[in-house]
Amino acid sequence: MITITHTHADGTLIDGSRKGDGVYEVLKGLRDNWRYFPSIRQIGLGQSRDRNASTHKISRAAEALRNAGHEVTVEIDESQRRSFAEAEAERYERAGNRAERFGEYAGNAEARSDAAYARVREIGDGIPFGQPILVGHHSERRHRRDIERMDAGMRRSIDENRKAEHYERRAAVAERYRDNRESIPVTLRRIEKLEADARRVQRELDGTPGQRNSAYAAEIKPASGQYRERLLNSAADLADEIAYWRGIVSAAEQNGVKLWSRADFTKGDYVQMRGSGRWYLVERVNAKSLSVPTGNNVHSLAIVTRDNVFHAMGPSQWTHKLPYEEVAGRKPAAEMAEVMAEVERRKAGMAAS
Repeated sequence: MITITHTHADGTLIDGSRKGDGVYEVLKGLRDNWRYFPSIRQIGLGQSRDRNASTHKISRAAEALRNAGHEVTVEIDESQRRSFAEAEAERYERAGNRAERFGEYAGNAEARSDAAYARVREIGDGIPFGQPILVGHHSERRHRRDIERMDAGMRRSIDENRKAEHYERRAAVAERYRDNRESIPVTLRRIEKLEADARRVQRELDGTPGQRNSAYAAEIKPASGQYRERLLNSAADLADEIAYWRGIVSAAEQNGVKLWSRADFTKGDYVQMRGSGRWYLVERVNAKSLSVPTGNNVHSLAIVTRDNVFHAMGPSQWTHKLPYEEVAGRKPAAEMAEVMAEVERRKAGMAAS
């Protein structure tokens, strides 16, 4: 008996499967992101926790397993739900555990690498420096065996060192998980997407009137029945998550993080892009971004204007849209003119000397 269960906290899991029964192979062939989770020793649907059940994937899995000769039942319970803050705290805890575990793996692999290398050195120290293999001598067999052992030991040392580096990288990623997830540019983009999802769900709940003379805007009736209940759950989850991330942004603002918007800029200002240090002339101020000049030689410039960017055919007419979440600083035109004038004065002074 195979049971496919889904709860809000645990996601979609497979109960009753044993190694070698063919269940994993059947589910893997569906390409629906069914995975084996070593930490709980169960097969489950990836990214299904704290979400409504993906009923079409569950139905497809149940049908495939039945066709393979398994008896399957499906149990879905979405009544027990937890807040997004609780789920996020658990994700951070798991990331911390991963960092600790991978750090331990890295340390063990490094120790094995050092031990293998030490053994190679020990064997090598027993062979006189520059000593060739004495063919026909009673030491020939041992000498060849020692060379083989040294070669195998060096390979083992190198392999274990690569494992250590691999686990060190994974530990570093896990350690940065929270910082990366709460990065303000990332969080602002996430909120924008979540708000779009919330509007889509609300449209399905309310329905939309059709438009005359349009084959692509037919009337959509308000959702009803079980589907409406699922949409209401989704709307509540989205509202909870949006409120959580807005709280992260608000806390960052209170700690001095500047959130830029169109109100901060006018045409002719200069804007600094996050991570690059370059300043770009603002050619247009948009609702969600700034239009700035760009070209093939932008990487070599400290200040980018329309006059100093080019492409293969001559002066560049290309424009790049810089989202406000990627802004690191602003200078008004007058202040930038003073900076550029000072640069020219220094150049003139160096040329004169």
